[in-house]
Amino acid sequence: MTYKKYNVELEEKEKDYLERFTSTGKHSARDIRRARTLLLSDRGKTDKEIADILGVSTRTVSRTRKQYVTEGLEQALHDKPRPGQPKKLSSSQEAQIIAIACSDPPEGRKRWTLELLREEALEHGIVGEISTEPIRILLKEHDLKPWKKKDVVHS
Repeated sequence: MTYKKYNVELEEKEKDYLERFTSTGKHSARDIRRARTLLLSDRGKTDKEIADILGVSTRTVSRTRKQYVTEGLEQALHDKPRPGQPKKLSSSQEAQIIAIACSDPPEGRKRWTLELLREEALEHGIVGEISTEPIRILLKEHDLKPWKKKDVVHS
């Protein structure tokens, strides 16, 4: 057996947990593959053998082992949260764009379009530069559809 810098030696309760984890419940394929990697590594399989069995690279196997040894079982199984792209609009800017979308459209127009909302936001200095996509996402988050005005029935 070759020397491994990060040797996986699971406790009995961890083995039981991983066996249940891989056979019951709803977990992502990636998390299940990591659990199997740890189980196979604990059984003395080499990185190459594990990679062949699971259809992953040896680097993936060694990374999972390292994460288990350095950070623990849960961190080895699950992805760390990712920050994602920062929001394009502040809450104040969002409120101003929503207010525009809820107002009457410009003269000669029946309804607001994303492009009209973008132009209005630029014209009023709400934003410096912006595409229509953040505006579309904002309206969708608030379930606003200014381009689909509901017919109002007057009694």
